[in-house]
Amino acid sequence: MVDDASRFGFETRAIHAGQAPDPRTGAVIVPIYQTSTYAQDGVGGTREGDYEYSRTANPTRTALEQALAALEGARHGLAYASGMAASDAVLRSVVRPGDHLVLGNDAYGGTFRLIDKVLTQWGLEYTVADLSKVDEVRAAIRPETKLIWCESPTNPLLGIADIPALAGVAHSAGARLVVDNTFATPYLQTPLSLGADIVLHSTTKYLGGHSDVVGGAVLTNEDELREQLFFIRNAAGAVPGPFDAWLTLRGIKTLAVRMERHCDNAEFVADALLAHPKVDRVYYPGLAEHPGHEVAAKQMRRFGGMVSFTHADGEQAALDVAARTELFILAESLGGIESLIEHPGRMTHASVAGSTLQVPAELLRLSVGIEDGRDLVHDLRTALG
Repeated sequence: MVDDASRFGFETRAIHAGQAPDPRTGAVIVPIYQTSTYAQDGVGGTREGDYEYSRTANPTRTALEQALAALEGARHGLAYASGMAASDAVLRSVVRPGDHLVLGNDAYGGTFRLIDKVLTQWGLEYTVADLSKVDEVRAAIRPETKLIWCESPTNPLLGIADIPALAGVAHSAGARLVVDNTFATPYLQTPLSLGADIVLHSTTKYLGGHSDVVGGAVLTNEDELREQLFFIRNAAGAVPGPFDAWLTLRGIKTLAVRMERHCDNAEFVADALLAHPKVDRVYYPGLAEHPGHEVAAKQMRRFGGMVSFTHADGEQAALDVAARTELFILAESLGGIESLIEHPGRMTHASVAGSTLQVPAELLRLSVGIEDGRDLVHDLRTALG
């Protein structure tokens, strides 16, 4: 493992942080430690690395956690079995019954479901606010507020929040700011450096990058919070297996080059959609007319690989487009090398129907892959008619 990973560039850290050659064999790729338990030198005496049982710790998972921490500029990284498991761990570590959080009005449907359908039964209260409006967020704060839950860019409307401003609001109220950085990835944005207290990822998406693994991660600089997160993960057992950790490590190595291509293609697609007569509105923070464009330009390296748009002829026309694409595969999830299209209202965000988070019925969300951008644009134009 490279010493003092912070002195190296992102691409170098992605390949080397936490991933030294195996000391026994010299293997240059971290092995898959496919084991559930470890021999001990004596009762209560573990060998190097303090490994005793793989629910608690596993060397492949440790390598992934060190790599993720290096990429996000964090002291601590913890890997989970899914992004939702990571979200649940953060909530159970930070809030208690009777506490309150502020949730963005364009949150991921799974996050809303966890908070609204599960944790409210536990006594958690929440208020929905437009996180792009700092005054609205400030007005939503209560004495019992412990957390502001932020996505930037948001899912699926690609909204942008001013992370340093939200951090200021949270900290002045004695609360924490958590940023779901799944869409941006640490290549495009590092929220801890902008004032956030906790960073969350669905590593299923861009970090894994190949649509072949499910996982999640939490990053923080707080020692005590790390211990709380670790305890809850060990107690509840929501850990990724060693092969899942290995696949995510493999994906991380090429994150930088993939994100550049994702961004190139997304910009190309967004411009093409903007010029199409059947498209009513394009949601992409790289567009100058996007309301969060200036903020995104300040806190992101580029603008990401996600594009959403509304069809001018309504919901059925949008559904027809999703059924007609050839290269854009109709599927949930995002961030893989292949391009995907989905209808959030009936798919990923069906859980927010009837709530203040309900998304437009005519909305389509694109995860723009790394294929030839000209082919992707032609596919969309053909499907639009």
